[in-house]
Amino acid sequence: MSDDLLEPLGLGTLESALYLRVLATPRATSARLAESLDAPPSALRTALHRLVASGLVTRLAGSPTRYTAAPPEVAVDALATRRQHDLDRLRVKVRELALAYADLGPSVSSELVELVEGRDALRHRAEQLQLGAQQEILAIDCPPYFDSPTDNPIEFQLLARGVECRVLYDAPGLESSDKREFVLRCVDAGEQARSLPSVRMKMLVADRRCAMIPLSFEATESTAALWIRPSPLLTALVTCFDLLWERATPLAADRPASELDDKDRELLAMMAAGAKDAAIARSLGITQRTMTRRIAQLMAELNARTRFQAGLQAARRGWL
Repeated sequence: MSDDLLEPLGLGTLESALYLRVLATPRATSARLAESLDAPPSALRTALHRLVASGLVTRLAGSPTRYTAAPPEVAVDALATRRQHDLDRLRVKVRELALAYADLGPSVSSELVELVEGRDALRHRAEQLQLGAQQEILAIDCPPYFDSPTDNPIEFQLLARGVECRVLYDAPGLESSDKREFVLRCVDAGEQARSLPSVRMKMLVADRRCAMIPLSFEATESTAALWIRPSPLLTALVTCFDLLWERATPLAADRPASELDDKDRELLAMMAAGAKDAAIARSLGITQRTMTRRIAQLMAELNARTRFQAGLQAARRGWL
């Protein structure tokens, strides 16, 4: 059994070893425990006190004082839950502190745009920006990269805690099989991904409150970037992202075009042409109800808001 069993709960190696020893030898005295662990009496007393305070060990009545351990599946789970509640309260306090810090205004940071230089500084700020997101990350992904383009564990952490991640990819960058595989893993984890034939304005935005863009979109290597705080420039960047997002093609584990039947192809083609419902149903020889249901299914699969957009997305994916 690991000597650092209780480390995730904030308890040390001695506490872990002591808890396991009390489990193995119930009703042991502190003297016996100290002897079996070869620990100094003072250190043992401190560790016992912490275990008792945590509810993992109970001090029995009588003399000499003896100790017994609570069942691990009950005590450890309860302690972990209590610790999680403590962490949640800490997050609330930190968030309040961050808001108070932001409310100090220009006296704290009067720079709306800050120059960040050097690979280490760029990496640190990009990580800081992502980890600080509470609701949403917007990103435009294209070369050059200062880290591996197929390794971003922070995004999976964000997705796991419910942060929405929308990423717009430069299509040529997806030609690499490694990159495509990584993007599909991100999509499976919850990322919303789209692509454009050519998009050369790398961008990272957190909660629409802060952004990073390269100092030059034409550079062959990322060596400097602009850190942009709330300002008209930030609003313009977010608006630009939203406009590009509307034009982009959704990426997903699309089914091959060969799996579409002839009626689906004809239906999508007529939708792209803007045909009326009656004409589509008549041409396909199906009822209005069947046609409406099938159109809804195709629109959901294509992530399209309108029938016309669904037809265009199908054409972009090579379904037609």
